[in-house]
Amino acid sequence: MTDDWNEWETPPGGTGNTFDGSAIGALAHLYRGEVYRSTIWRTRLDTTTNWSVVTLGIALSIAYASPTASALPLLLVGVLIVMFLILEARRYRYFNVWRARARWIETKFYAPMLLRTSHPDPGEWQDVLARDYLTPQYHIGFWRAAGRRIRRNYMWIFSFQALAYIGKIVIHPTPLSSVGELFARMALGPVPGVLVFLFGVLFHGAWITLALTTRVKDKAAHAGRDGVGGMG
Repeated sequence: MTDDWNEWETPPGGTGNTFDGSAIGALAHLYRGEVYRSTIWRTRLDTTTNWSVVTLGIALSIAYASPTASALPLLLVGVLIVMFLILEARRYRYFNVWRARARWIETKFYAPMLLRTSHPDPGEWQDVLARDYLTPQYHIGFWRAAGRRIRRNYMWIFSFQALAYIGKIVIHPTPLSSVGELFARMALGPVPGVLVFLFGVLFHGAWITLALTTRVKDKAAHAGRDGVGGMG
């Protein structure tokens, strides 16, 4: 053992950035538990994304089954995808708690140990972690979680849905010949095509705005910070 390593070994009850052997062992088990929980919740995130992809694939199969098939399934599937996004954003808030704790231990405990040096804020990182266990709470809000999931996965799903719908309107049952015909094909029963078009613009504009807004907030919240930037 080097002299630097001895900074991590003190008798039980030590304070600051020091731990004895039993405390290090307990913290190692705690870290393993946080990694396990984050892995489980990461798998649950993949599940809702897979559901979104599968339902979009089914809608594509129905809409493109024949030139006379309706494009309505490509619109209705958007409702399901939004529901999956809501579920995934809620799950991400849980996942972010376990991920942040594991990453916090990695950057504040294991990294300084491997570098054989002490952290510039001894004791403070332990207080942050302890408070997070004493008063557990989400580290980010729902809308920021939804924005992150959109940027990671759902922006591609929504974009593909929009392109598939436009492609269906443009080529089926015959290639489009005028703008007026475009709105006529977009009409849904008593709902005129212009309203359907405006709703689509508002819908896609909303998720794009949410993705960009939350990205700016994330960058501002984590600017100049190391690790998880304050557990979240």
